[in-house]
Amino acid sequence: MKENVKNVLITGGSRGIGAEMVRHFAQAGCRVAFTYLSSVEKAQALARETDALALRCDARSEADAREMGERLRREWGHADAVIVNAGVSHTGLFQDMTAAQWDDLFAVHVRGAFLTAREFLPGMISRQAGSILFVSSMWGQVGASCECAYSACKAALIGLTKSLAKEVGPSHVRVNCIAPGVIDTDMLQGYTQDDLTALCDETPLGRLGTPRDVARAALFLSGEEASFITGQVLGVNGGFVV
Repeated sequence: MKENVKNVLITGGSRGIGAEMVRHFAQAGCRVAFTYLSSVEKAQALARETDALALRCDARSEADAREMGERLRREWGHADAVIVNAGVSHTGLFQDMTAAQWDDLFAVHVRGAFLTAREFLPGMISRQAGSILFVSSMWGQVGASCECAYSACKAALIGLTKSLAKEVGPSHVRVNCIAPGVIDTDMLQGYTQDDLTALCDETPLGRLGTPRDVARAALFLSGEEASFITGQVLGVNGGFVV
């Protein structure tokens, strides 16, 4: 079944990888909506730039997810593709992490993915078409020291991808996952130049990734060129993890 992707939702779309996805899908002629939480000015600027619909939504909130879904069904009728990108990071020793910090990371990444996917799956199943794309990380594949909770959250998204793809495949709904590597976004602000140089040296392609690298992969996996691809994890990492 071929997919004609017109209506695309991107969660966590106000900055970094998410914002570049918004630009990339809009440039491809899609009608785009994206969510944000606290980056109000950036969200408003991006909405003006791309003519995308900016929706404030806390990934943790079931009520926000329901309100977002109802708004888009009123505006569009349905979503052809949903990209679950909203996330937060945490760096520190495992034993120093509080239970509240652990719970919050899982609430944003894993509960948020569940709430968003659940909101749009019934419509996709009814239409017998649709694509869901979870944004994981290479650390979800191999783990990262001092990022145990983040790695565990991203690993959970990989498991969700594989199981949900099997569950909804008979309804012609595809579920895939992107696992970015070291991407040049504001998440690297705490790194020194020596740190960044070392990361480039560890990457076989010899450079940091860009948000556009990830956005291109997302556009491919969400479109008809990938109509026979489901349950897969695509590493966009320059060979850092193979």
